[in-house]
Amino acid sequence: MDNGLESYSDQDGKSPSQLLDTTLRDGSYAVDFQLEPNFVRGLLHDIDACGLDYVEIGHGIGAEAERAGHTACNIELAEWSRLANEELIQTPWGIFAQPSFTRLSTLKWMCQEGMGFVRIGMEAHKIAANLDYLETALSHCKTVFLAIMKTNNTPKPQLENIVRKVPREISGIYVVDSCGTMLPADVRSYIDIFSADFGTVGFHGHDNLGLANANSLEAIAAGARIIDGSLHGIGRGGGNAATELLAGILTKLEFGKHDFRTLSKLAEHCRDSMDVIQNDRLMQVMGGVVGVHSSLFPAVDKVSEKYMVDSMELMKCASKLAMYELKEHDLYAAATKILETNCNHKSIMVNI
Repeated sequence: MDNGLESYSDQDGKSPSQLLDTTLRDGSYAVDFQLEPNFVRGLLHDIDACGLDYVEIGHGIGAEAERAGHTACNIELAEWSRLANEELIQTPWGIFAQPSFTRLSTLKWMCQEGMGFVRIGMEAHKIAANLDYLETALSHCKTVFLAIMKTNNTPKPQLENIVRKVPREISGIYVVDSCGTMLPADVRSYIDIFSADFGTVGFHGHDNLGLANANSLEAIAAGARIIDGSLHGIGRGGGNAATELLAGILTKLEFGKHDFRTLSKLAEHCRDSMDVIQNDRLMQVMGGVVGVHSSLFPAVDKVSEKYMVDSMELMKCASKLAMYELKEHDLYAAATKILETNCNHKSIMVNI
């Protein structure tokens, strides 16, 4: 193999990377979790022949997110299961779960119904309290991935110690760029941390800074074995890496088992068929620059307007004050600190 492709290969000269499409999970954020069942059926049918390795479906936040007060998906889990079983003949399907609201009994039931994998998402600092959840999920499901949400929020030395406690029986562990803030060098460093203890590492990139595809390529070069995308990059906030482009990139690297041509047509179909909610582009970019998750943007707007402070300055200050993941109370504390600093500065200027 030439043209520098060796760095993207495993020892056998073959691509280690698999593609997971999350259009019908992460993409549901962009339509407030409301997906037309016939659209879902058709997309599942067409995507099944494209050579993808995994297809993720269901509520964007995770199965049973409505139990935590989130807007319910209009398609219930039993219907998701039926549609996936009927239309996905060649491709394993799975869901996203969070321990705070996805019941283990639900995971067990869905595996009995034909679910091929589950991805359990949580922030790194919550792993220790949920080891029993992971262990039980492993007893119910053959393929369990752990997705460490907002991976970059935890200092790397601490992250290394945390992931060592994760059961080695899991099928893989994910670096998740939830805020779309990582640069390629960041992606490589996190992949290296996880690769030291786990044979399979995945990468899920968001596109706030337009780097989701480039970061996915860097993840492949660093040894990631599973890469996520959604058709046309449709997803939460700034969107995701684009499945059809990732398929094309792998083809260019001569690892092309994925049908990027059909996937590209399906991406156009999603773009034209999904009534995507428009987002604030400036806020998405600022969130990517500072490293603030899109779920906090409404609170950022509210606090910055109430205290008349700049949104960017507010996010920067709050990020420094936050312990692990930034919360709304950190924004209020940051606004107070900014106002106090400004007042002190004005007093100094008057005295001068």
